[in-house]
Amino acid sequence: MKRTIIAAAAAFAVSLSLPASAEFKLDSRYSDMDGDLVADIPDASEQTDPGTLIFAYTPVEDPAVYAEVWSDFLDHVSTVTGKKIQFFPVQSNAAQIEAMRAGRLHIAGFNTGSNPLAVACGGFRPFTMMASADGSYGYEMEIITFPGSGIETVEDIKGGKIAFTAETSNSGFKAPSAILKADYNMESGKDFEPVFSGKHDNSILGVANKDYPAAAVANSVLKRMLSRDVVKPEQIKSIYKSQTFPTTSYGLANTLNAELQQKIQEAFASFEWAGTSLEAEFSKSGEAQFVPITFKKEWEVIRKIDDANGVEYSCQ
Repeated sequence: MKRTIIAAAAAFAVSLSLPASAEFKLDSRYSDMDGDLVADIPDASEQTDPGTLIFAYTPVEDPAVYAEVWSDFLDHVSTVTGKKIQFFPVQSNAAQIEAMRAGRLHIAGFNTGSNPLAVACGGFRPFTMMASADGSYGYEMEIITFPGSGIETVEDIKGGKIAFTAETSNSGFKAPSAILKADYNMESGKDFEPVFSGKHDNSILGVANKDYPAAAVANSVLKRMLSRDVVKPEQIKSIYKSQTFPTTSYGLANTLNAELQQKIQEAFASFEWAGTSLEAEFSKSGEAQFVPITFKKEWEVIRKIDDANGVEYSCQ
């Protein structure tokens, strides 16, 4: 069945009884005259036209692996734009957002949970997302454990530990926190002890090696790790699977030259996946193309989850 974010968002909102999203505000350094919830491109005098474009992929796994994964695509962007391009191996979501805010990062893929903060504080303008060949897209949050852990259901986590990735992660923290509270009446620090691994691959390896009794992870990352034999199916047991969420979005720093932004968007739209390093990696989790998205529409459910968790987008 084709997955749609609209249906998934509606179902998830109902299951958690989430309120309507509160007003989303950008940092005072940005304007949003057209009401699309992302920073406007500034006047020509404030736009930048760098000689070398810097690209960063969300730090979910080993950055060294992804420098090669993105190489064919970045060559394509270079051809379309006429610019040199460099892969920037970021180690954290915070570093990635700060780099864009400071003008040191021009093109980026930000993970689902950090998108609102990147938009509000970093001037990030998301416009596309990976999708399968039939146009469906998204991933699910899964709570995993290892066979023999004594954890058979979500309720069995009570009184023990669960690994999260980072507080900016949707599937690694925000969504499971909201679900555990709304659907199971379990609160962090009261009913279970949270531990933070830093990244999804750390959480998955931690469960597989029995360092963590349970973890909340993005199953897109889990699928890729299983396909590379980093972990084996018999090491992992899933006890919960969420509704579908939007996955990593790709976009630009708002200060880039308007004509250059258009060329970069054209590069994403015209990239041919067949036989490339990007296809070799992301076909493992079902992706086969880039499709257009908007932050206002596709990220509504994520903003609602943030509201339910009391998240504020501080840009200090």
